[in-house]
Amino acid sequence: MNTTDKKIAEVLAKFGEPMAGNVWRVQGTAVIYHKALERIAAQAAIQFEPPTIVRAERDEAVILVTGRMGERLEWSIGEALVGTNYRVSGKQAAYVYAMAEKRAKDRVILKLIELHGLVYSEEEADEFKNSRPAHGEPLPAADKNAVEIVGSDADVEAGLKEKIGKAKSINAVTDLMLHADTQRILNDLPEGVRDEIRDFAKARLVELGWPTKKAA
Repeated sequence: MNTTDKKIAEVLAKFGEPMAGNVWRVQGTAVIYHKALERIAAQAAIQFEPPTIVRAERDEAVILVTGRMGERLEWSIGEALVGTNYRVSGKQAAYVYAMAEKRAKDRVILKLIELHGLVYSEEEADEFKNSRPAHGEPLPAADKNAVEIVGSDADVEAGLKEKIGKAKSINAVTDLMLHADTQRILNDLPEGVRDEIRDFAKARLVELGWPTKKAA
């Protein structure tokens, strides 16, 4: 891992979240799942004040959110404008207020846990979601973690779990889960199966001694 990845991994470990399965890369940018940030917010007992609506239009919402973690207070703006930084397709409904709130809250959480600028929420930009994992960049030594599994969802799940189970170190599990091939496979699986595989990876990390004393 490079210095930035180590920092991200150490901070996430404090809140019981591994980097593996929660973070991926888009053109060199580390991106974290919204659900992971929600779990971290609960674990850190972050309290949000009622949001302030800055702008409210049919296709645009700008919301100010303030959050507290102990004595610390941070605020941030979330914005969503259909056709500009929030794209919808076909008959998909545009939930601009919900998206603006998600973005603002995620930014506040990242500020409070001191990862702002090092990792971004998947809700930050559509390209983070839509490029996952086609433009994911493998970490160093990722070649040995190349993953190619075909078959049914059950076959793919079993294949990934087998690879995770054979990983001999925390870094090996993390590199495997961050690999672009793995992210592409996970992205094609149903959400429930993805969550099951991530839970399995987390369990394997715990078996290998995660979190380390330094991270804890």
